[in-house]
Amino acid sequence: MGKSVSKKKQFAAGDEESARGRLLSAATHLFCKNGINATGIDAIIDEAGTAKTTLYKLFGSKTNLVNAVLESEGKAWREWFIGAMEDGGGDAQAKLKRIFPALKHWFAEERFYGCPFINAVAEHDKHAKQFRTIALRHKKVVLAHIEKLAGEMGAAEPQMLAHQLALLIDGAIVAAMVSRDPSVADTAGLAAGNLFGPAKAKKPKRTGSVAEFAAV
Repeated sequence: MGKSVSKKKQFAAGDEESARGRLLSAATHLFCKNGINATGIDAIIDEAGTAKTTLYKLFGSKTNLVNAVLESEGKAWREWFIGAMEDGGGDAQAKLKRIFPALKHWFAEERFYGCPFINAVAEHDKHAKQFRTIALRHKKVVLAHIEKLAGEMGAAEPQMLAHQLALLIDGAIVAAMVSRDPSVADTAGLAAGNLFGPAKAKKPKRTGSVAEFAAV
């Protein structure tokens, strides 16, 4: 009997994990495609093929589900993005130059709907800290890796170069979302290339501290 109960628990745990995965996948797709506010619970459970009680049992509320989606999407995107820079080896500058070709590939995907963090902050109260906090935590990891590569490249001010590249990244994401034209990544890549030489050649005078996160 003990083994039978254990087996049932294993099945239950497996079913719960499967339902969680389906809910996250459905919510991610709908939030990114239609917006968080425009997506109701009924649409999510319909696409996920689960009961409403399952959603509330696993996540407690729509807000908690949104947080889980952003955390999950952020982790997956960072792994992809950093991997795209690092794959193929080479020196630090070669890795940084892979940023915009990688983004162009992403922009060309059928389910490209922009950055979920930018979208989440954009459609909510700008004084609310909830989504901004998650977005900034995500940006901090991305910026740290770019800054590390900028330092290895020999940039006089790695932090400054990282913020400049981050602004180009965010600008390209928004432009691609609006225009549905993946080639905006090429233009951003050309602008980024113009930064590398001057970044190593001299250290510019600074009149004040760089904002903690120039690109959001």
